[in-house]
Amino acid sequence: MWNDVETTIDYLHFSVISKTISELIIESGEDPISIGVSGSWGSGKSSMVKMIGKNLMDSNEDNDKYVFIEFNAWLYQGYEDAKSALLQVVSKTLSDEIKKRKRPDTDDIRKKINKFIKRINWFQVAKMSVPLMAGLIPGAAPVGAIASLAGAIKGSIDDKKHVEKNSKAIEDALTVLTPELEEIMGDEISETTTKQIEEIRNEFEDILKDLDIELVVLVDDLDRCLPETAISTLEAMRLLLFVKNTAFIIAADEEMIRNGVRAHFGDVELSDGLVTSYFDKLIQVPITVPRLGVPEIKIYMVLLFLELQVRKGNISQDVLDESQRRFEQVLTNAWREGVTKEKILEQFSENDLDIMKEYVSIADQLAGILVSADSIKGNPRLIKRFLNALEIRKKIASLNGITIDSGVLIKMLLFERCAPVGAFDYLSKEVAKSENGKPEFIRILEDALVAGEDYKEPDITWNNEFIKNWILLEPRLSEYDLRPILYLSKDKSLSYAAYDEISEEGKKALESLKRIKNGTIIKDVIKNIELLGSRQAELILNHMISLGRGNQWNVDTLAAAMHVIHAFPELGNNLAAALDEIPASARKAPMIPIIAEMEWAQILLQKWSEDEKSPQSVKKSITQHMKKEK
Repeated sequence: MWNDVETTIDYLHFSVISKTISELIIESGEDPISIGVSGSWGSGKSSMVKMIGKNLMDSNEDNDKYVFIEFNAWLYQGYEDAKSALLQVVSKTLSDEIKKRKRPDTDDIRKKINKFIKRINWFQVAKMSVPLMAGLIPGAAPVGAIASLAGAIKGSIDDKKHVEKNSKAIEDALTVLTPELEEIMGDEISETTTKQIEEIRNEFEDILKDLDIELVVLVDDLDRCLPETAISTLEAMRLLLFVKNTAFIIAADEEMIRNGVRAHFGDVELSDGLVTSYFDKLIQVPITVPRLGVPEIKIYMVLLFLELQVRKGNISQDVLDESQRRFEQVLTNAWREGVTKEKILEQFSENDLDIMKEYVSIADQLAGILVSADSIKGNPRLIKRFLNALEIRKKIASLNGITIDSGVLIKMLLFERCAPVGAFDYLSKEVAKSENGKPEFIRILEDALVAGEDYKEPDITWNNEFIKNWILLEPRLSEYDLRPILYLSKDKSLSYAAYDEISEEGKKALESLKRIKNGTIIKDVIKNIELLGSRQAELILNHMISLGRGNQWNVDTLAAAMHVIHAFPELGNNLAAALDEIPASARKAPMIPIIAEMEWAQILLQKWSEDEKSPQSVKKSITQHMKKEK
């Protein structure tokens, strides 16, 4: 399974953009800069913001030039006023920073920071008009002494019976707050809000200059917030924005923010130009997270599968790290050389290739449709969810004792995710009506499209461009009993599978194998397969293994697959590995005599025999055939 959190590990080739933005910040020197990273939900903008921060941190190893604040407004929603929260986080960061640094003027800077904090507290009071109204304004949640006063006042209104108790609480809160306000008032703070803001900004700039730091504020998840929270955060940023030695990096879906601005101003009629102007005044450098193309999605999926194998202990972390570096170079040259399946396979050692070959095929086939499908459009988060759904479905199938070909499962999951609901319902009904779980209309559609004929939808719900492309994906579903897949279809998810090209002669041999009945071994078929060579034989065996999974490994399919093994015995281990996937409860006694004489099958049969979950009929058959061998 893959988690769905932002990361600094670059699987999406964002490093080029994140490094460029980092360089812009470094080159800006002490000049302020604000950068907006815009992208749709799940596009990877949060990860890009973290990568920018990491690049700056890496450049910050030899000194303490950059100080970082990661502010997620969504976390404060419903608990605290986002404007107050951001200002308090900035204040605390500056306080913590002076404690870390041993400087001769520490006391002077600390006094400035304390004054800055108190000025912000006073500004919160001024913002609410009068202290006695604090805590009564929807969405306002002041902090510190102001918060205590607000709570006491609100408590007195909510509980009018205990007048004496409430008065004492208000008096105590005012006792704490008054010295702080008197100190600031003693500094002759201007009564005008404009002057207050100017003084806050000046003091903020002086503190950064004295500390000799650049404050980098990473603001994330604004588009997940309610309009009031989003705008409140932007307003707090505006208070500190464009002060020297600051960099603000804001991640948000720009369209969501525009809608938030409209919602914030309520019934006020705002033109698109005014909304755009509000956003553009906050953002100097707008960056849009690029939509991923087929090459990026191929590499992304391969790296996700690699990560899964690392977690399973099949591949080392070093291999993943090295592969990531290699694939970054592959994507850098993608505009010139493309990213083919062969190019990806070249990046793996022989040992790792055995593990990753099937996964590379999955990525190679799926990338195009995952990019073009309207309900996915190459969205990294949706692709992760698809792959998670695939893993869950595989586990459910195994627990139910159902053997399912991964290619068929992925193709059906893709249909569930991307096709109209009515189209999936139509398919389910047709499968239910068929005698063998193979609806005839699927075969007719496949044959017509392969022959280059026009697509004729069997039902109005199938009048869809995605479905037309989906039908042409391998494997052909008309060859499989779809009832086990539909039995497992309890949620909507996504797809997989690709097989290397089989020659025309290979296809003829494959069709001959599909016609074999009653477990018969036909010598002429074996000879024809021998003439094709081992490479074609392996491709045919892969297809037969796929059929075997879909047909729950009936005797005919296993006997047909054995023709390939008789032609090329070295492929026996491939078949053994496939049979070893069969859940214990799904093992069948009639399978045993077909493979019992094969050397490669001995370890497999021994394992089945010793497995307490194997059916007794299977164990009995293994015992009988082992005795015959002896």
